[in-house]
Amino acid sequence: MDKDTIDIREIRPEDNVQIEHIIRACFYEFNLPLEGTAYSDKETSKLYESYQGNNEVYYVLDNVGEVVGGAGIKPLPDTKGICEIQKMYIAPKFRGKGYGKQLFKKCLKSAKALGYKQCYLESATELETAIHIYETFGFSHIKKPVGNTGHYSCSVKMIKDL
Repeated sequence: MDKDTIDIREIRPEDNVQIEHIIRACFYEFNLPLEGTAYSDKETSKLYESYQGNNEVYYVLDNVGEVVGGAGIKPLPDTKGICEIQKMYIAPKFRGKGYGKQLFKKCLKSAKALGYKQCYLESATELETAIHIYETFGFSHIKKPVGNTGHYSCSVKMIKDL
């Protein structure tokens, strides 16, 4: 797939079903817990509607009209000046081509432009490639969660100053 066919753009209402399918499929692919993760979040089935507030945005990877991945940033609940990168998932056939890094860069750039001082994320140890990407972007592992995400099954917690 040629990189020129991928566009990173803000989510639209008609993207909800495609991105929800990608997110939920990853949980089965990697045998991740369904409870206490993005899988069981109410907003996973309505991401467009869930990212319409101030200081938040959700981007999708668009391959000529087909959504093949996405990620968003939102204020981290119960904190000040910290955002969270959320629901970053990419369809299997589009992994390993640099699209995740491009999407991640876009999220970090938006977080900084929106005035956040730090960026937090949670993940699972099974998602080794994603964790490696986060580390290369300067995220540090921390032991305790920050804020109140409700994702008690996410064992990896990371943070970065912006």
